[in-house]
Amino acid sequence: MGKRVTVAYALWATGGPLGLHHIYLGRDSHALLWMLTLGGFGVGWAREFLRIPAYVGQANQEAVGGKTRRRREAAPPVCLARFMGQVCVGIYFGAVAVIGLSSTSLFSLLVLPLSVGTGVFLVSTVGQQTSDLQKTMTACLITSPIFYGSVLSPLPISLAASVTATQHRRLAIAWLAFSAPLGYCIFHNTRAVVLYVSECLAELLDFFWFFPWLRSAVEYLLLLPYRLLCAVMCNFYKMFIM
Repeated sequence: MGKRVTVAYALWATGGPLGLHHIYLGRDSHALLWMLTLGGFGVGWAREFLRIPAYVGQANQEAVGGKTRRRREAAPPVCLARFMGQVCVGIYFGAVAVIGLSSTSLFSLLVLPLSVGTGVFLVSTVGQQTSDLQKTMTACLITSPIFYGSVLSPLPISLAASVTATQHRRLAIAWLAFSAPLGYCIFHNTRAVVLYVSECLAELLDFFWFFPWLRSAVEYLLLLPYRLLCAVMCNFYKMFIM
């Protein structure tokens, strides 16, 4: 039996912010997003008043013919509303992580970027859209160390993830779009970046405390580039003095 527009509107009016109409239409990811954000902070719920008939049509079409391969293969089209939703939900998930999980180990290295990436990915896969989870999370993990220590770090992380999610088949384009501001932050906040990297390495080595020999081996490998750089610089210095 096909889905009815009147039933969808009734569920939208009574439990829309909790995604009841999306559950009725089989849009599970959209329903989960609405539960976590109370209907897209109310804005998305109000915007759906004009989109309910289209949602019902999609649900009935999928019930008859099944999900097409196009959903899996086609890159999502650029949509300003969806992009802004990705950014806002990414920031929201990041803010929740900062409030509740900031004392967790490896927070800036893993917890914060993965939280922001989860919010962005959830929005980017709503409906018939698709995205690449691995590339979206990679953009978050790369961007997070650059803005270490900044209270506004969820914003650039969410922006980088949103661009990557929108152009998930062109990660290089997404990275190029943020290369200038990222480069500026690296040079402007070099000390914080270096401290962040050293803290991350120290926390990584703490995982191997129960295997002292393995910890020594990992520490040697991690410090090998630094030792090689010191050796090269020492040789250049000796040649210059002589």
